[in-house]
Amino acid sequence: MTLYIGREASKLWKRICAEITTEINLLTENWKYLLAGLIFQYIHGLAARGVHYLHRPGPTLQDLGFFLLPELGQDKGYISETLFTCVFLSFVLWTFHPFILKSKKIYTVLVWCRILAFLVASQILRIVTFYSTQLPGPNYHCREGSELARLPRPESVLEVLLINFPRGVIYGCGDLIFSSHMIFTLVFVLTYQKYGTVRFIKQFAWLIAAIQSLLIVASRKHYTVDVVVAWYTVNLVVFFLDKKLPELPDRGNGTPPLSLPLSSKDKDSKTKEENHKLLNGNSVDPSEWRPRTQVNGKIYEDGNVMHNDSAMNGA
Repeated sequence: MTLYIGREASKLWKRICAEITTEINLLTENWKYLLAGLIFQYIHGLAARGVHYLHRPGPTLQDLGFFLLPELGQDKGYISETLFTCVFLSFVLWTFHPFILKSKKIYTVLVWCRILAFLVASQILRIVTFYSTQLPGPNYHCREGSELARLPRPESVLEVLLINFPRGVIYGCGDLIFSSHMIFTLVFVLTYQKYGTVRFIKQFAWLIAAIQSLLIVASRKHYTVDVVVAWYTVNLVVFFLDKKLPELPDRGNGTPPLSLPLSSKDKDSKTKEENHKLLNGNSVDPSEWRPRTQVNGKIYEDGNVMHNDSAMNGA
C-alpha cells in the first residue's frame, strides 16, 4: 500500500513538473497579454471609483424586477456575494486542473489570455455606459441619507489612485447600466461551456448564472436593465472575439505549442494553399500520404481493398 502511494505521488510530481515547464514556456511568450489584462482590471476599478464622485443619490427608478422579486434586505446582501465568490474560486481552480489531473484539454496561460481579452472588451463597454449616463444607485448605501452615497472631493490624486480597495469596490455607486458581477460570471460560464468536459457542470453553471442574476436584483445592487444588458452584451462580445482570437491548441497530441496557434483565417489560407499544391501536382507533407488502391474507377482506402477484392472474386 505504501509502495503504491509512493509510486502515484511520484507520477503526480512528475506530471506537475512537466506542466510547470510547459506553462513557463508559454508564459514567457504571452506575459504581455496577461499583464495588460491585469492592469486593465485596475483601470476598471479606478473608473468605477471615479464615477462614484459624480454620483448623486435620488429616488429609485421604477423597475420591473423590483416589483416581481421580493427584496432580500440589507442584512442578506452577502448571499449574492457569497455565490459569486464560489463561482470565481471554483473557476480559477478549474483553469489550473492540468497541473494535477490527467485529462487535459487546455493550457492555463493560453486560456487566461482568452478570458482577460473577454473581460477587457466587456469592461470597456461598461465604462462607456456608466460615464455616459449617471443614474441614482438602487443599493442601500447609495440612497439619500447614506454617508457613502456621495464621496467628498478628493484631497489628492493619490487618494483616487488607491481606490480604497476593497471597501471602495464593495461600496461603489454610479457604475450602473452593466453589472460587473455578471460580466465575470458569464465569461467564466461561456469559457467552461467551450473547454469544459462535464456536461452536468455546464448545465449547473448556467443555472447558477441565472440564480446570480435574480439575487443581484433581489439584493437591489443593480437595476434589472443592468443584468439584461450584461446577458446579451457579454455573449455577443465572447461570440465575436472568439472568432478573431487564435484557437487554443488540442492537447491530444501531447506536444506543447511553441507559440499561439493559427487563427481561423490562417487555417483557411493554409488549407487553400495545400489544395492548390495538390491541384498543381505538387506534393504535400509526406507524413500525410496514404496508400490508396483504384478499383473499377473508384479510389478506396487501404482498409477496404481486401474486402472489395474478395467481393469481386465471389461475384
